[in-house]
Amino acid sequence: MPPSFSDRLLAWWDKNGRKDLPWQHPRTPYRVWISEIMLQQTQVTTVVPYFERWMNSFPDIKSLASTSQDEILAHWAGLGYYARARNIHKTAIACLEQHGGELPMGRDELTALPGIGLSTANAIISQSTDKPAAVLDGNVRRVLARHTATAGWTGSASVQKKLWKLAEQRLPASRGADYTQAIMDLGAMLCTRSKPGCANCPVSADCEARLQDRVSQLPSPKPPTRVSEMAVRMLVLKDKKERVLLEKRPGAGIWGGLWCLPSGDSLETITVALGTQLKQEKKLSPIEHRLSHLKMTIHPILATPGNTTQVQCSSERGWFGREQQKTLGLPKPVSDLLSRLDNGELK
Repeated sequence: MPPSFSDRLLAWWDKNGRKDLPWQHPRTPYRVWISEIMLQQTQVTTVVPYFERWMNSFPDIKSLASTSQDEILAHWAGLGYYARARNIHKTAIACLEQHGGELPMGRDELTALPGIGLSTANAIISQSTDKPAAVLDGNVRRVLARHTATAGWTGSASVQKKLWKLAEQRLPASRGADYTQAIMDLGAMLCTRSKPGCANCPVSADCEARLQDRVSQLPSPKPPTRVSEMAVRMLVLKDKKERVLLEKRPGAGIWGGLWCLPSGDSLETITVALGTQLKQEKKLSPIEHRLSHLKMTIHPILATPGNTTQVQCSSERGWFGREQQKTLGLPKPVSDLLSRLDNGELK
């Protein structure tokens, strides 16, 4: 009998797989969970420094649950998809209150927690207990879709139902942690979206996409997403101490829970909301910012208030110097804008 899919994959991984990722040493449920959430739609090279900084600040669930959402978002700033960070905080609190400060190891208990889906739950279980459990992240979906020539967008419910069965059928009897990492590594290192390394693939002999000469066609592309456009005015308002006025955004929506420059569809709308008049207004060059579903054009306006005492400060609005800004969760375009202004790059 020829070697199974999992046997060939594990043999390849033993020689070529990634074994020095920071969340692998040690491979605890907490570290695996944080890494899995960070790695959603984000590359490993981007995640590593964020993960290491996170673990220095929040080494366990108790420290994470006891900190503020602002501090968590500050550590997350730049990774995007900020609902992930808010869900991490909610889950940490739930674990502290309901599970003795630990992640539960039951699949149903894990998926009941905010932000943890079935694939993430199984990744936590397999990598921290070594019990085989199927995962289905983007890399794994691509591997399975090609190996079985499964057509259709892998994000659709019908295709994912097929891929879950295929993932479970290929599980080994043991070495769950290594196998989970191996199949994710195969997608990240060889079975890549473009220019896959089929010549070095350990499971290419029975890969249906290769045999049918359809590797470049599979997985099927995602149906086009309608991208809307939005123009927003952002007011860079500085006081005499060169502090900048920032507002905390609502918990839901774009940049939910983050601190942002006062913004609106017009300068008048912003100043009315602030209750102040401006002087020395200066329009800066527009900035383009892309989200998955939105093309945003930011029009920054640099100004000083007519009277800083007219601006009503609160827990949701205040003046912040550069050092204080580092403790807040700021959207990347806002953080970049303020840094470029400080460096004299924007005119």
